[in-house]
Amino acid sequence: MARMCRIFGFVPAAMLAALCGCERPAAVATQKARPVPEVYRANFETSKGSFVVEATKSWAPEGAERFYRLMEQRFFDDARFFRVVRNSIAQFGINGTPAVNARWANMTFADDPVKQSNLRGTVAFATSGPNTRTTHVFINLKDNRRLDKSGFAPFGKVVEGMAVVDQLYSFYGDLPPRGEGPDPARMEREGNEYLEVRFPRLDYIKTARIAEAK
Repeated sequence: MARMCRIFGFVPAAMLAALCGCERPAAVATQKARPVPEVYRANFETSKGSFVVEATKSWAPEGAERFYRLMEQRFFDDARFFRVVRNSIAQFGINGTPAVNARWANMTFADDPVKQSNLRGTVAFATSGPNTRTTHVFINLKDNRRLDKSGFAPFGKVVEGMAVVDQLYSFYGDLPPRGEGPDPARMEREGNEYLEVRFPRLDYIKTARIAEAK
């Protein structure tokens, strides 16, 4: 599968497509990073309503760390749920501004061992092969245990608002050539301008913020 675009090799093809690259923004590179809590919550306000993700470092330390750093940078604000496949996955993680995506394009991070199964509501980073994760994230809309052996390591779970996630617009379907969804490469290159013209009905994240630490 291809990184689910990276995710599951759905790439445009493999089983969940997902994703893209990363490069740490200057703010992260030059400032002393705050420690990532062992358990923390992230509040997502979207065009369909709100949901909460609880991340647990013991599940997948590298994934939980990257997710936290992306939240610190407000990377997900105004990002589209660009790949929503009914009864499968909802994927996001491409910023609406091309220059921001370019900064993260080469910031891959190490794989985590898969300690938790990809059950409904769990959240994981997409990947296109060993140590290729960057910024693409997906939510499992059903039990996808088959993804476990492909190295998709959940780092968290939707603990509030899963009904909102279930309502995300899905009629564009999968990414091309399997469906009529957007081209992730064009998304990274052209940003939300491309999506607003070609895929205006995609739901999106208004804000994503670290909400609570335990």
